[in-house]
Amino acid sequence: MADVLTGVVRASVVCTPIDVSGLLASVSHAGVGAVSLFLGTVRDLNDGRAVEGIDYEAYQPMAELELRRIADDACASREGLVVAIEHRVGTLSVGDVSVAIAAAHPHRAPALDASREIIEVLKQRVPIWKREHYVNGDRAWVDPTSRASRESAP
Repeated sequence: MADVLTGVVRASVVCTPIDVSGLLASVSHAGVGAVSLFLGTVRDLNDGRAVEGIDYEAYQPMAELELRRIADDACASREGLVVAIEHRVGTLSVGDVSVAIAAAHPHRAPALDASREIIEVLKQRVPIWKREHYVNGDRAWVDPTSRASRESAP
């Protein structure tokens, strides 16, 4: 581990399960006093409908660029912050991790605040689309910026 590490160490769109341990390790160093980990997972119910899975799609270069911009902004406003983000695409099942954000800082408040800020901005700006698969066989695209989605989002 490095003695000093700041900034964005990872901002990726991945097609395989997110390695949460690896993400945590990538932001850890001797000066870290707090690591905030946010995991967004596929849940079995959304807006009163039983869900069995979700397809996530993205234009990867654009999505990764926007993830990096969001993480850079969070780091610019909090000296000493280290951030790693991964968002998974493909077909995910209930319980699978769809997005992970690790934010590390010498103090807990900046780490916690950064994680919250990043997920909220990510949902608004990153071009990643999701289509829910319902138990009854229906499928529907979901707008992550709608009020109902934000209130029920992981």
